[in-house]
Amino acid sequence: MKRILPALAALFISLQVFAQQPTVGTAAPDIKLPDTKGKKVDLSSLKGKVVVLDFWASWCGPCRRSMPDLKALYEKYKGKGLEVYAVSLDTDKKDWQKAIGEDATTWLHVIDMDNAVAKKWKIEYIPNTYLLDKQGNVVSINANHVALEQQVDKLLN
Repeated sequence: MKRILPALAALFISLQVFAQQPTVGTAAPDIKLPDTKGKKVDLSSLKGKVVVLDFWASWCGPCRRSMPDLKALYEKYKGKGLEVYAVSLDTDKKDWQKAIGEDATTWLHVIDMDNAVAKKWKIEYIPNTYLLDKQGNVVSINANHVALEQQVDKLLN
């Protein structure tokens, strides 16, 4: 018993360190999830671009209602180096793909069906949005649309 408790305590501490929500000014932990065609895409492959990292799901009303604003932002800045890496927390690929089609979003979509990334990032609610600079560092978390656009504009101009 004396040997088990220290081992369990070390495991608990290491899990707490591993599962930390990124904060402003820190590097975003890498994500590698399958896209709509099943190809795994690394978040880190987007370094050199400003990235909106959007955690969402097809069944999330607020997520779906935020899509028009995100689409407008993407259309305005995609030619200047903006990318959206949208992480769905859906557990059904058909629902996920149907929502993408209904919302007519053309950016990079990936799915986290077992919520492993959401757990690692400590995502407790959705929508949950991070803005990353060209080096992959977190610039803002859950900024409203106006503030997000201002920050994107500043990073790209």
